[in-house]
This record gives sequence, structure tokens and C-alpha cells, in this order.
Amino acid sequence: MLNELLHQKNCKKDSMITDLDTGEIACSNCGAVSLEETIDTAAEFSGFSAEDYQNNSRVGMKTSLKMADRGLSTIMEPQDKDSSGKRLSIENRRMFYRLRMWDRNSRSSISVKSFQKAFTLLDGISSKLALPESVVEETAYLFRKIAAKKILAGRSTSSMLCATVYMTCRLTDTPRTLQDIANAGNLKKTNLQRVYRFLMKELELYPETYNPMEFVTRVAKAVGLSEKTERLSFKILTICEMKNVSTSKNPMAMAAAAINLASIMNNEKVTQLKISEASGISAVTIRDRSKEIKEKIGGEING
Repeated sequence: MLNELLHQKNCKKDSMITDLDTGEIACSNCGAVSLEETIDTAAEFSGFSAEDYQNNSRVGMKTSLKMADRGLSTIMEPQDKDSSGKRLSIENRRMFYRLRMWDRNSRSSISVKSFQKAFTLLDGISSKLALPESVVEETAYLFRKIAAKKILAGRSTSSMLCATVYMTCRLTDTPRTLQDIANAGNLKKTNLQRVYRFLMKELELYPETYNPMEFVTRVAKAVGLSEKTERLSFKILTICEMKNVSTSKNPMAMAAAAINLASIMNNEKVTQLKISEASGISAVTIRDRSKEIKEKIGGEING
């Protein structure tokens, strides 16, 4: 900001104007210039082709945590020449030789290689699971925190990343099951569960469980149920939540059981096997959860 003391001492007026060409804020009376520059809100480019865009762009691509170098990579020409084509002096050539060597060594470090492998896998998982960009960035942030704690050594990068993806989905309330992420990362569910519990202790993060109602629409659409049955499923789960029936239960199992009961009540012929395939929950578990719901809140549902 403008040095207020000098400005008030030298000038009694306070009429500031903005020069849009230079981006400076100055006093129209004494000419004192503020140290704070304005932000250019004009268009980034005025061309209509890719070549015009490259020539007129004032900035590079945006930074991103899901890139190993955060999108701030360095490109150093191998030729020892300046912008005008003249050869550099001997001293500058030695300096740039060292800079190229440090840049090459930094790209081949173990941490950068692990980031490259992990974030390449993250792109594939995010495409398979249709994860929002915010979830991907948050996953990259958590993975960098894990790397900073030096707990990646001796552990599978893919399993650590998949567990981080699941933790991020839980933290951001993005409904993706453990089985979904295990399938996307080509891992065993039991292995992913073990790594996830390990990360919770190390990061001291204990996300809340999903609400079963977040999975109702997904399963209902997969098995082709009507809107009426879907609404009844929401009603069943709402009553279950009020009666604490869904406490400590698998959210997807509760959603599948509610859909099973709703389809039976509305006389929609959908087999438990079809619901099992759509939800990833075994038919035995669906029957057990359905029986439990009927025993505890059967009267309220029928009423």
C-alpha cells in the first residue's frame, strides 16, 4: 500500500487515480505512487487461433498439486547461447552447466519419481470413478503430506494412493465405496482396508461414515426401479436413522436392504441377486439387513 505517513506529510489531498496502462495507483495532486499494483482484468488474449493464443498469453498453465512438479517445471536449453544467439562467457557456461546438473538430479530424485507414479495412477482412478477436480487436488495434497511424514518407504505406492483417495472421498462426502476404489486400483479390498486404517492413525484423521441415503439413487437407477420405490427407500432409511438401526452398519448394505424392502412393498420384481450385483453387497447380507429393519421398524413402514 501507499506509504500513508509520507503521503499525508507531503500532500493534504487524497485523490487516487489508476493508470490502467502501467497498473499503478498514484495521487493526482502530488504524484506519489502506491507500492500496490492493480490487477489486470482484461482478456488474457485477443487471438482466435492456437498460435495467437501462445503468442499473446501472459501466463503459463495453472499450478496443480496433482503434478509432480506442481506445473512449475524448468526448461533449460542445452545450447550455451543467450537470447540474441551469442555464446555465453566461460563463467556463465560453467554456471549453467551446474544448473542443468542440479535440474537433472532433482527430476530423478526418489520423491519425484514416487509422485510421478502416484499421480499418473491418480489420473486413471479419477477417470474410472468420475471424481471431481476438487477431490483429486485434495487427494494430491494428502498424499504429499504422507510423503512428508516419510511413511511411503517400503510400502506399495498404489495401495497408499488408493487409501488416500478413499480417505479424501470420506472427508469430502463423495460417495465412493471401498470396493469401488479397490476395483479401480486393481487391489484387494482387505489390503486397502489395512492401509486405510494405518493412514488414519498416522494422519490422525477419522472421517465420518457415509449416510446410506447417498447410495440409494445409484443402486435404484442401476436396477431400474421407479421414482416411487426410490422415495420409499429414502423414507425407510430416514426412520432407520431416527431409530438408530443403521448405526455401525455398512452404509451400502443398509441402502441395498432399504431398496429391497421398498421394491417388495411396491410389487416391483427386482431380485436380490440383481441388487447385490449393483451394490456390491452379498445377497445374504441384504437379507440379514432387511430382516433386521422389518423387525425393528416394520410397523412404522407399513403405517
